[in-house]
Amino acid sequence: MTRGWPVSLRQDRVGLRPLRRSDVHAWREVRRRNDDWLRPWDPTAPAQDTAPLPTYAQMVSRLRSEARSGRCLPFAITYDNRFVGQLTVGAIAYGSAAMANIGYWIDQEVAGRGITPTAVALAVDHCFQALGLHRIEINIRPENAASLRVVDKLGLRYEGLRPRFLHIDGDWRDHVTYVVTAEEVAPNGLLSRWKNL
Repeated sequence: MTRGWPVSLRQDRVGLRPLRRSDVHAWREVRRRNDDWLRPWDPTAPAQDTAPLPTYAQMVSRLRSEARSGRCLPFAITYDNRFVGQLTVGAIAYGSAAMANIGYWIDQEVAGRGITPTAVALAVDHCFQALGLHRIEINIRPENAASLRVVDKLGLRYEGLRPRFLHIDGDWRDHVTYVVTAEEVAPNGLLSRWKNL
């Protein structure tokens, strides 16, 4: 077992648990209903990358392999135990970096209820407390108002603009970087800070 994985985390009605192959029908249904809402923020492959997009099963297999290697934590976001989105802690680095990044998406039907900030806070606290990481980054397209509200609600620190940082929605897109370090939320964690705002 990799340190800190597999794990399930919960705060009231919001949960994080390992993404499973059996989530395939719920994942596809939520993605289908939210296609227009999520497409502008979805990663894409540059033109020179001719590899076909992975199937759901291939994606989950790859994420599980990376989780076993300690490089990522692929979570399903649940609300009242129902699948509503995905949160991945990725690019986990130990040693002198002790950092990772977080990406997420959620069903528009339940957006605005504090689910995503709670899920992010749960993941951040797990990374700091169980994995011993020091720094978490969230990179967001400047036009993504919903994701910007998440980092604003959590009080994450703006660190700067990364021009043409990731290939999203068919082109290299600028992103803004928000950061939190373990010291910034010590001793009680990000979830405690979020719940006490």
